[in-house]
Amino acid sequence: MDLKLWMAVTLFLATALMLLVAYLSYLKRHLPVAKTMILIMLSAAFYALGYAFEVLSRDLNEMKLSLQIEYLGIPFVTTLWLFQVIQFTGTAARYRKRLALMLFLIPFAVFFLHLTNDWHHLVYERYIPNEDGFIPLYMTVKGPWYTVHSVYNYSVLLCGFLLIIPMYWRALPIVRKQILVLLMGAVVPMVFNMFFWFGVTVDLTPFGFAVSGIAYVWGILRFNLLRLTPLAMAKVFETIRDGVVLFDYEDRIVSYNSAAQEVLPELGWTKRYPAEMGKVLADSPVLLERIQAASDGDERFPFQRLHADRTMHYKCSLSPIYDSGRIPIGKILVFSDITELKESEARLRENARQLSELNAFKDKLFTVVMHDIRDPIALLVSLTELLNDELTAADFEHAELVRELKGQVQSTFHLVDNLLDWYRSQKGKVVFRPLGWNVQQVVRQALLLAGPKAGMKQILLAERIDEKLTVRADKEMLDLILRNLLSNAIKFTEIGGEIEVGAVLDGDMIVVSVRDNGAGIDDQTAELLRREEPFLKVFAAGEDSGDTRFGLALTREFVRIHGGSLWFESERGVGTTFSFTLPGSAGARDAFDNGGRKEDDYESNFGGR
Repeated sequence: MDLKLWMAVTLFLATALMLLVAYLSYLKRHLPVAKTMILIMLSAAFYALGYAFEVLSRDLNEMKLSLQIEYLGIPFVTTLWLFQVIQFTGTAARYRKRLALMLFLIPFAVFFLHLTNDWHHLVYERYIPNEDGFIPLYMTVKGPWYTVHSVYNYSVLLCGFLLIIPMYWRALPIVRKQILVLLMGAVVPMVFNMFFWFGVTVDLTPFGFAVSGIAYVWGILRFNLLRLTPLAMAKVFETIRDGVVLFDYEDRIVSYNSAAQEVLPELGWTKRYPAEMGKVLADSPVLLERIQAASDGDERFPFQRLHADRTMHYKCSLSPIYDSGRIPIGKILVFSDITELKESEARLRENARQLSELNAFKDKLFTVVMHDIRDPIALLVSLTELLNDELTAADFEHAELVRELKGQVQSTFHLVDNLLDWYRSQKGKVVFRPLGWNVQQVVRQALLLAGPKAGMKQILLAERIDEKLTVRADKEMLDLILRNLLSNAIKFTEIGGEIEVGAVLDGDMIVVSVRDNGAGIDDQTAELLRREEPFLKVFAAGEDSGDTRFGLALTREFVRIHGGSLWFESERGVGTTFSFTLPGSAGARDAFDNGGRKEDDYESNFGGR
């Protein structure tokens, strides 16, 4: 096989190889960079295919036809490569279409000028038979537009290098390999083309494209070329919220993102990278020491830095970077900003300290209430009762005022008592001792105690409870529950009203209800009661409602301790029913401490009609 045939076969193989690269790029055609790669490879394929036909040409007409095929690719291939570099680097993203139009003005002009070259000879002035050499068949005398196109091509290549080389130094290691493949795709054909300018009569440029095709196939299959462009990698790197600094195997800083520069402003002071870590981080000796002393494993450590009179806190993660052979090639340092977390933690500690002080003050306040307020009020209750009995017996004309005074003092005493009971329940000082109690007898005892207060308003007290119903409850808590519900019912029932206490068995629970025929609860108060706030803001017109407020809160708390629940139903102008549940049964009556009273005492004188 002669030399011409060898060259033609080689060029046909190069064409096939470049078509393979175009096909592989077509598989990733959703990427703009891949679309450009398809056009580059097709242009180079036309170049190589036309040159193969030129080598095999037997006369001038066949040579000119071959040149027409070549010029389907020659004017465009380098410009397409520059446009691909622009896509990779993200240059002039907003003006990409206008830039493309400007870049391809000269290539299209060269294409049409060569197409019509026989009319004006601006690309090739004439063709001279090659008498001294075997290849090519004809030598060409170049015209002015050939020179323009050559200068333009080398200018385009230079611009591409100026754009992509700086990105190489800033890129991650895997992206650098992609950039090297792209650079090889332009450098190798350019080097082969330069032989043509040094007197070699054979144009070796298409063979350079064959080498580029091999490099591109290797890059696509080995380094995922075109799958993630350096621009995309750079954008991912820049959009990471955490600060990231990359070091090479010599502990030199290779790259960093903008978040890292916010942590370490000195990173921006150095213009050229890679840079010596010791020089760049000289103002952060503690951080420098931790990086230098790092072992081969992952390390975590805190880091603080003062920025604008605010101490910033970071959680640092230092990890080694390995290549595919598990050989360490550098380190990655990540700064996670935890300043807000630290400041919130400090605020929580301060709030906890203040709450602790307030809680201690509250305990002291309740101690004062328990000893210095409750006892004098209890004494006032006793004195007003004695005074009321004496003045009533003497038929004193202001006895009614004294009775009112006694009622107010007793109400205040109940308020303080409920408040202290609530405090003890919140502090866990209330002892829960559930025993079996007859519901009817417990209710009758509560009605007996509430009788004098109900009698003042001529309210009838009644109970309708099966004598066999038994609850398992703490006696003191149960008495307090009934006392508070009856006290509230009496307070909000008009003169001459009626209050009824009932109980029924519902499964393994006893439902106890206290019903009155008072004015009912207004919507605003009902909403407050349903919120189940620790302190219920319930106000009654013309009366102090403090005992109601704490009494209901304490009642609900004690019912829950028993495993029950408290609810109410109310209708304006008809009345209100408070109900609660306690565990119980309908078994035999259990004995309980009746305070030394006989059962007959409970069955007499419930109310004061």
